[in-house]
Amino acid sequence: MLAFAPAAGCSAYAAGNEPAAATSQSAESAAAGEEHGVPPKAGEVARIGSFPITNSMVATWIVAVGLIIFAQIATRNIQQIPAGAQNFWEWLVESLHNFLEGIIGHKLVQKTFWFFATIFIFILFANWGGLIPGIGTIGYGVKTEHGFKIEQPLFRGVNADLNMTLAMALVFFACWIFWAIQANGPLGLLKHLFAPKGESTGALKFLLIIVFFAVGFLEIFSILFRPISLSFRLYGNIFAGENMLEAMSNLVPGLGWLLPIPFYFMELLVGVIQALVFMLLTAVFTMLIMPHDEGHEKAHH
Repeated sequence: MLAFAPAAGCSAYAAGNEPAAATSQSAESAAAGEEHGVPPKAGEVARIGSFPITNSMVATWIVAVGLIIFAQIATRNIQQIPAGAQNFWEWLVESLHNFLEGIIGHKLVQKTFWFFATIFIFILFANWGGLIPGIGTIGYGVKTEHGFKIEQPLFRGVNADLNMTLAMALVFFACWIFWAIQANGPLGLLKHLFAPKGESTGALKFLLIIVFFAVGFLEIFSILFRPISLSFRLYGNIFAGENMLEAMSNLVPGLGWLLPIPFYFMELLVGVIQALVFMLLTAVFTMLIMPHDEGHEKAHH
């Protein structure tokens, strides 16, 4: 049965028929009286041939299309004195540019700003989009003694899906490799990872070669682990926030619409912080692999 459930414990409007498998699974869960939070795996809502369409993919497309439309509206008729949507868009982009320039320097931000700005804006609005009423509360489910229970939502928070956060981290990893090779060259990149730092002679120089060669392997392991840490950090925080809102909405029957409200404000702040953290980490990782003069030119200002 397809329904919209504003909050747990509230009445729900149901229409249509739920798939038989989902109905059976939902009925079994309801009969057992089980309480479930947000499932860790995105639910499949459709299929094109052998390609599954999940509820988080649908939410991702909605956020992406919304941002594209807003950007087109804001920049369609550029005015010398910006106002409205153009004013907001220019403020957002200029603030991000100045912020990043103060951290990674002018030359590097000119090369990489397109990626860092895009990833921040997308993550921010994806995080906030997951808080819109209806995300996670419209879908297939069953009626229980405590009200209508959604078992298969049609929409899911974009970054509450590990597939999405991992995909963004892997895109950054590919860009990082390209920028690193472009700035250092293949041999320069190997030298950056394995070559001894500083000046030394004699036995100390031989010892430093061994030490920095070992450090280079540790650095490679750290670099390979970065996409995993980036993806799990973002996913874990957003997924935990959605589970907290779910728990608050089911804590007291009849007050499921009221208790989560204070936590919504906290999740708005978390959405900003997590977008900022993801952008800053990727920017700093990029700066660290750049040649000294390019990656640290801010020190000369």
